[in-house]
Amino acid sequence: MNAPLFQPWRLGTLDLPNHVIMAPLTRARADEQHVPTAMMAAYYAQRADCGLIITEATAVDPLGMGWYRAPGIWNDAMVEAWTKVTTTVHAAGGRIFNQLWHMGRLVLPDYLNGDQPIGPSAIASEGETFAPRADGDTSLFLPMKPYVVPREMGQADIDHAVSSYGKGAANAAAADFDGVEIHAANGYLIDQFLQSKTNVRTDKYGGSVDKRVLFLREVVAAVVQNMDPGRVGLRISPTSVRKGMGDESPERLARAIGGVAEEFQLAYVHLIEPIAPGFMDKPKYPVMKDLRQSFSGAVIQNGGFDAETAAHFIAAGEAQAISFGRPYIANPDLLSRFRKAIPLAEANFDFAYVGDEQGYIDYPTADGR
Repeated sequence: MNAPLFQPWRLGTLDLPNHVIMAPLTRARADEQHVPTAMMAAYYAQRADCGLIITEATAVDPLGMGWYRAPGIWNDAMVEAWTKVTTTVHAAGGRIFNQLWHMGRLVLPDYLNGDQPIGPSAIASEGETFAPRADGDTSLFLPMKPYVVPREMGQADIDHAVSSYGKGAANAAAADFDGVEIHAANGYLIDQFLQSKTNVRTDKYGGSVDKRVLFLREVVAAVVQNMDPGRVGLRISPTSVRKGMGDESPERLARAIGGVAEEFQLAYVHLIEPIAPGFMDKPKYPVMKDLRQSFSGAVIQNGGFDAETAAHFIAAGEAQAISFGRPYIANPDLLSRFRKAIPLAEANFDFAYVGDEQGYIDYPTADGR
């Protein structure tokens, strides 16, 4: 019944053994200097039988890092540590892309020595986020603080951010990643430029949708200078309104984003468009068809899928692959469970974003290993 999930196929310039993708999942198991750890290598290797692993969001610049113990890829120590991850995954027979990330306005001043975060416009996000632990705090859970109003980026800030994505791609290549995914979703910096609610600029980066995609176009151009475009993907969520996001015309935005991906012949667009409510709401007006009007490459769909619905979407040509996020937390053998129709294990979300080995690399497979 689910045979389409398990067929080999070609994504860009990379051959994949199946259509099951491990979606990016921030798990916060790097060290406090944002350097990847040995347990991260074990975690990804446990899941290496999927078609492709896309790592957790990985900051390309200290200004874009606002998550306790999330990894970065901006210095040599990080590249060295990530190389140990890719070596372990490759030894397990897997393929792994690094997701390049800048949080923009979603960084708290606590992570920037008290400085103001940056964003396309001086508009604060809605809600609150994890803050660093105070000295001596040994509790399991992190404190929470509200987002602040960011400083509107000038041209020098924009140029620096674009350059950081390019360097991130070069560092990913040096760490022997099979490719990279540009994170342009979920309310982070690129998404902040893309969506009309968070970008009210009056210069060349704001206003019409064609202007709002300029920052994305510059980032993609910088990335493909350091990574074959056939090994570059782009993750987007044009219908999402989480964290104070919103766009006046998500369908036009999807077409414009697709046009950029087509222009650079990217390997895929990774579209977060849930088919059922969950981490993100199901959109009232899906934009998959709009994206397809301008982009001819592979589309990876994400949001609320199980093995059966994933196989249906692939067989119907509605997506070329499906990514799974939360199911991978407690199911390192997710692909095997799908093949054998074994019920999925439930995750302990107390340890989703905090902790060490517990709730991270200690979930057993269905056969008890």
